[in-house]
Amino acid sequence: MSKHQLPDEYYQLLEEIQAIDFVLVELTLYLDTHPNDVQAIQQFNQCTAYSKQLKQQFEAKFGMLQHFGGSFADANWSWGRAPWPWQV
Repeated sequence: MSKHQLPDEYYQLLEEIQAIDFVLVELTLYLDTHPNDVQAIQQFNQCTAYSKQLKQQFEAKFGMLQHFGGSFADANWSWGRAPWPWQV
């Protein structure tokens, strides 16, 4: 699959992943200064679960998304075959 023939779902999932991971960065920074905010901690945990779910969906359809053990490899070690998110 070349980078010019990727389905719309590839870009949609990738955009959702980027958005939720941005929220997680912001919540992490907030919680660094407000460690006792129970609602923020709950929101962080919900967003973390959603991020993991989206990444699992992405990887099931399009291959590995993260390196250095962040993603499981398939039987063909396809890490370098699919376009990486920063290439699209």
